[in-house]
Amino acid sequence: MRIGIDVMGGDHAPDAILAGSLDAIPLLRPDDKLVLIGDKPVIEELIEERGMEDDPHIEIIPTSQVIDMDEQPVTALRTKTDSSIVKMATLGSKRRGGDLYCDVIISAGNTGACVAAAQMSMRRLPGVHRPGIAVVIPTFHGPIVLCDVGANPEPRPTHLHQYAIMATAYAEAIIGLERPRAALLSIGGEEGKGNTLVKDTAKLMREDDRINYVGYAEGRDLFDGKAEVIVCEGFTGNVVLKLAEGLAAGLFRTIAHEIMEIDPELAMRFEPIVKSIYAKHDYHEFGGAPLLGANGICIICHGSSEARTITSAIRNAIRYMELDMNSRIVDLLAKDSANASPVEEGAV
Repeated sequence: MRIGIDVMGGDHAPDAILAGSLDAIPLLRPDDKLVLIGDKPVIEELIEERGMEDDPHIEIIPTSQVIDMDEQPVTALRTKTDSSIVKMATLGSKRRGGDLYCDVIISAGNTGACVAAAQMSMRRLPGVHRPGIAVVIPTFHGPIVLCDVGANPEPRPTHLHQYAIMATAYAEAIIGLERPRAALLSIGGEEGKGNTLVKDTAKLMREDDRINYVGYAEGRDLFDGKAEVIVCEGFTGNVVLKLAEGLAAGLFRTIAHEIMEIDPELAMRFEPIVKSIYAKHDYHEFGGAPLLGANGICIICHGSSEARTITSAIRNAIRYMELDMNSRIVDLLAKDSANASPVEEGAV
């Protein structure tokens, strides 16, 4: 397996990205490779500091440009063709088609650029209309899968319908859930609520026996155990994800502060418990999120990824490949592909 890493992408790049990549080497098999993509002198210097310059798992692909987090994705991809994101996506599209390829690509860089580059280079799996980012979110009732969280902010009902199918397959394989319940995010639980997109998507999900559809989910239902798969458009999904992350971090800071104010000794006794709970709700432990529907394996990490985030992302990417998730998705969508008209098959 060849795992391509965009070393230059992310708020803490390149140091944290490279450190997390090197920390993942014990997870690799003897013939596996970490393909480090980015500024070669910078990468070599950091590797030498770790004393790992002779490690057989490491391969470097040099690039001369970096797409910044605030750049417009399409413009950046056109003007920075030697950037780490573009080179990474190109390698991910080849998949054993030549001497240079990657079975998996991982980036914490500009999300829009990563999605656009993956779609342009890797294309889509057969039957997929639009890829979507699926993220695992920890809750008191267990982990849930939220899709989409940023790839497709203006979807069609058919796109959200497919997200439900793909996210269901992902939850079954990765989390180990049997026929997970799927809900559609809306502003109320009643069927009459929601906009046209939500109502039309609900009809498609309700009539599809591949989906264990349980109706609408309000925002609070994400953490109340109503469903294990939540489907929404990318704009709302990204807001929900960032809100959940910020709320969790804020609550833990507030609890720690209040206990310390009341009784410092009590705070010291509670510290292991608080740390244990926080670890279960820390997105860094869940690594990156797959771009479901891409014709390859593309893992998109949080822009603020730390070293341990990248290590977790590599671990999850290996499992994604071992479970052959893409074949599962293609098989599930084969029914739609067989019956689709040319317009439907190429819908974007």
